[in-house]
Amino acid sequence: MVGTQLQRARDGELTSAMERVAERENCDAEFVRQQVAEGQAVIPTNHAHESLDPMIIGREFSTKVNANIGNSETTSGLEAELRKLHTAVHYGADTVMDLSTGENLDETREANIDYSPVPVGTVPIYEAVKHVDDPADITHDLLLDVIEKQAKQGVDYMTIHAGVLMEHLPLTDGRKTGIVSRGGSILAQWIEENGMQNPLYTEFEEICEIFAAHDVTFSLGDGLRPGCLADASDDAQFAELETLGELTRTAWEHGVQVMVEGPGHVPMDQIAENVERQQDVCGGAPFYVLGPLVTDIAPGYDHITSAIGATEAARAGAAMLCYVTPKEHLGLPDEADVRDGLAAYRIAAHAADVANDLPGARDWDDALSEARYEFDWQRQFDLALDAERAQSYHDQTLPGDNYKEARFCSMCGVEFCSMRIDQDARDSNGEMAAIDGDTDLDASPAAEVNVPPVGTHDTSRVPDEIEISGVTFTPEESHADD
Repeated sequence: MVGTQLQRARDGELTSAMERVAERENCDAEFVRQQVAEGQAVIPTNHAHESLDPMIIGREFSTKVNANIGNSETTSGLEAELRKLHTAVHYGADTVMDLSTGENLDETREANIDYSPVPVGTVPIYEAVKHVDDPADITHDLLLDVIEKQAKQGVDYMTIHAGVLMEHLPLTDGRKTGIVSRGGSILAQWIEENGMQNPLYTEFEEICEIFAAHDVTFSLGDGLRPGCLADASDDAQFAELETLGELTRTAWEHGVQVMVEGPGHVPMDQIAENVERQQDVCGGAPFYVLGPLVTDIAPGYDHITSAIGATEAARAGAAMLCYVTPKEHLGLPDEADVRDGLAAYRIAAHAADVANDLPGARDWDDALSEARYEFDWQRQFDLALDAERAQSYHDQTLPGDNYKEARFCSMCGVEFCSMRIDQDARDSNGEMAAIDGDTDLDASPAAEVNVPPVGTHDTSRVPDEIEISGVTFTPEESHADD
């Protein structure tokens, strides 16, 4: 049987996935192997995910971004989900999580796995709930069956809320928003109604055996994460974290890769402390954070409130950021929301990489700044994080081709353009020297995610068409309107 990336790394083997990761990160493959062997990084690669282009999650590598997609009980549709997947990958998602809770769960999951060049994650407790009339009726065997089925389908990582224990629940009683994790709330209800310990905790070693057989990575869920600033860094959150540290070590003993999920609402001044605490408790296992949101006042703009916190978390050592869209707390995201959420989070991840002085990370910024100063509009568009939107916004007021050569935009016009004024002053042979831009992105040591364009994945193993339940789907390259 083929071992997990962790087992093979411990044995000294350089796998093809490690070599591909080293290429994408612009680093030495042996360093990748060491980080995986020590549990400091994970390469989510289910043996059955044939279309995957491997990537790595770890604090010593470029900051990664996950995009949540999936249907709901009120809004479902396989074609819409595949379009959201395509949009997520195109705009730079490093992984996607299928959080579907509506109809056709197997078909949707299988289509996402078949068509995705990035790792696919799930939360298996959601499917388990769909098989019973009442969450309290979920059995240990049902949970294990769902987890094993999803592992066989090719899911690369799963959120397992095994850290929510019976003894933790009273610690949530004084909160403003109680238990806000869907998985956490389902398991809390199960514990309360059955008077038994969390089945994901009691069956954790058996789950480890399933994961080891398929090389599924644990994403240990934070089922008691805070849902508002008032609940951040409380006893319930940190009691669960201690359990997650215990479970991390258990998974490692079984040769299974582990990352740990982090809180969703945290005041700015507590974010670094949260990251440092997780790294200490969980032995340096990669930290995967939702946001966190640094204020609770902005429904409709929570991609912004959370991206602020995400930047601080990544600067402090978080390895992957779970994006938040403008629809957070309000509704199911569509393609446009996926695009906006990814833009906010790619900015957050890149800003953190620049602040952390990752090799070559700032070269992209320098190259775009040089194009801006030189009024090379087309190169500025091409280098933009979202090239289509950058050009669209410019062309709303100055659409003509002649304006692609202009030394001004509609913000300042000709007379008040500061860069034109500066250039003219330097050209007058006065005291200021001329400025020459010389950043060569082709020679940059930056990781793949820190040079344009975003969303560059090897899709050679992705099928052109997918047949689901007798219907053929061809996910077209369709992005949200500007």
